[in-house]
Amino acid sequence: MSGERLDIYISETEKITRSAAQKLIENGFVSVNGASKPKNYRLSDTDEVEIDYPEPVPDEALPENIPLTIVYEDDDLLVVNKPKGMVVHPAAGNYTGTLVNALLWHCKDGLSGINGVIRPGIVHRIDKDTAGLLVVAKNDRSHLSLAAQIKEHKADRIYHAVVTGGLKEDVGTISRPIGRNPSDRKKMAVCADGREAITHYRVLERLNGFTYAELKLETGRTHQIRVHMASIGHPLAGDALYGGGNTAFEKHNPELFDGQCLYAKSIGFNHPSTGEYMFWDSELPEWFSAILDKLRK
Repeated sequence: MSGERLDIYISETEKITRSAAQKLIENGFVSVNGASKPKNYRLSDTDEVEIDYPEPVPDEALPENIPLTIVYEDDDLLVVNKPKGMVVHPAAGNYTGTLVNALLWHCKDGLSGINGVIRPGIVHRIDKDTAGLLVVAKNDRSHLSLAAQIKEHKADRIYHAVVTGGLKEDVGTISRPIGRNPSDRKKMAVCADGREAITHYRVLERLNGFTYAELKLETGRTHQIRVHMASIGHPLAGDALYGGGNTAFEKHNPELFDGQCLYAKSIGFNHPSTGEYMFWDSELPEWFSAILDKLRK
């Protein structure tokens, strides 16, 4: 196998398509000598390749009677406020209790099918431990319109976060490409061969050892805000995956933190049918306000 590309080697040895092999690599299920490598990595005869196949995902998501906080709804879309701790759609390890399961109960068959039966209606996602506003498409026409606005940077997605340390500038932009972390498949990282990622930030309040900030996404990569803020030395409070959770305040107040202090506070876009610009802003959840109150004291 000396000199052979990693994706071709996996495709041939596992008897799967090359695109399926690339998906395994990109999603972090392949390691070479214990570390992740890009799909075009050239193997040597001494390399040890391991594949940790993900658990099979059910053929389709099933409706579940789970309460939803619906901020807005019409024939084309919903805007929902996802709670902290809820996964957006079924995947390995989380087949039930997701936002999709709840949406299927609420909307019956009235969700877009572009993303398949496991992710109906899902135009964009937020992490399990990130709460906040999310738009859901009820039909394919709306889905295409909303997805295009996000891709073309025409939709507004604004987050609030508490980050560790004091940001040097009151406003700024982080433009650093993001890809899979080469040494830890569960993480993303700033890397030269990653996809373009741009985050704009604005300081809202300077606190003792922390900064309360507003962050606006221009792109929407996996873990983008978390990776970008960690890359400039200011990981999100409570975000142990990317270097948060290590300050004295966080260690002395563990009851305040259950994952990263990040909230999708506002969302805006042009309505798929009317073209009218619509914008929603939400109140900070109690857990977020409790962190701010404690820091202010």
